[in-house]
Amino acid sequence: DELQARFEGGAADGFNVMPSWFPGELDAFCALVVPELRRRGLFRTDYEGRTLREHLGLKRPA
Repeated sequence: DELQARFEGGAADGFNVMPSWFPGELDAFCALVVPELRRRGLFRTDYEGRTLREHLGLKRPA
């Protein structure tokens, strides 16, 4: 709820998550938090582009 309130209130445009231990805490975050964020429409379900450049909407260098 706190992440959602800050995001929707304009206090943040994203978050960096730093698990205190690997892999367990990161696995738990991915298994428990990410599905809830997706359910709320706050986390993407797939990417639009096939490459990072396409995903970010960047043109290929000349």
